[in-house]
Amino acid sequence: MNKHWKTLDKIEQIKEIKKESETRPVLIFKHSTRCSISSMAWDRLQRSWKPEDGEKLIPYYLDLISYRDVSNAVAKEFGVEHESPQAILIRNGLATFQTSHMAINYPEIISQT
Repeated sequence: MNKHWKTLDKIEQIKEIKKESETRPVLIFKHSTRCSISSMAWDRLQRSWKPEDGEKLIPYYLDLISYRDVSNAVAKEFGVEHESPQAILIRNGLATFQTSHMAINYPEIISQT
């Protein structure tokens, strides 16, 4: 996993994410470790990621196979339909952008910040 990304593995972190998103957008990448499309999307995102991107947004990685309850809580809390893989951008406590599968691309995500 990319050292610049925080791991999302507890439902309680959702409250922290909402708070963090008041000062900087938060990106949640929901990854299925059993899905080749998810692995490709995660690999493309990691290869494009630059350390300075952490100044634009706060990135979280969620292994939705290991933490299905957290994944479900994210979908419910932010009002987005569960997909895998999925990138969700949170701003001021609300999901302002989301994309999934092969539509996940680094330039589009960064342009949202």
